[in-house]
Amino acid sequence: MENEYTSMNEYTSMKECAAEAASVARGVDAARLPEPSGCGDWDVRTLVNHWVLYSSHGLEHRALRKQLPDDLTARDFTAEADWAEAYAVQLERAVAAWSDPQVWEGEIDLGFAKTPAPEVARLLIAELALHGWDVAHATGQEYQVCDDTARILHGVVEANAEEYRKYDGFADAVPVPADAPLFHRVVALSGRDPR
Repeated sequence: MENEYTSMNEYTSMKECAAEAASVARGVDAARLPEPSGCGDWDVRTLVNHWVLYSSHGLEHRALRKQLPDDLTARDFTAEADWAEAYAVQLERAVAAWSDPQVWEGEIDLGFAKTPAPEVARLLIAELALHGWDVAHATGQEYQVCDDTARILHGVVEANAEEYRKYDGFADAVPVPADAPLFHRVVALSGRDPR
């Protein structure tokens, strides 16, 4: 029962993060795509393509236990004028794929390890939210989540931060006030500056 309750909470957070991501995508001005993103040497276009690929197509493919095909991994989604709307549609399809309770059972093969499905879902929610924040930050927008979602994200980031730092996935944590909003603390823990 607890696993079912946890998965319901995570599914609700997945839906929230996807809706927020779709909103941010619609607010990306094409003129900003060549600009620096703040994520290493990636420009905004590279960041958006990574985000679209893994947070929508990757989200669906993980639920279906399929690998991403080469035609998707090599695609420039932003080359299409309606990429933001296509992303929103793909996000809906991806989130719907996780609506089946059986998807949350068993393990998912990540290529380097088999990982429990709820853990994979939490990692994907973090992908949606953190890169959603990155895109929002790079394009003069805001990405916000409720405290329940921020708590899930905090757990994911806290559990994986040191491992991610080994591979430059996260930078060192950024100091923030103890009374900062929880999502700001999550962003800071992942090496991003919420200010």
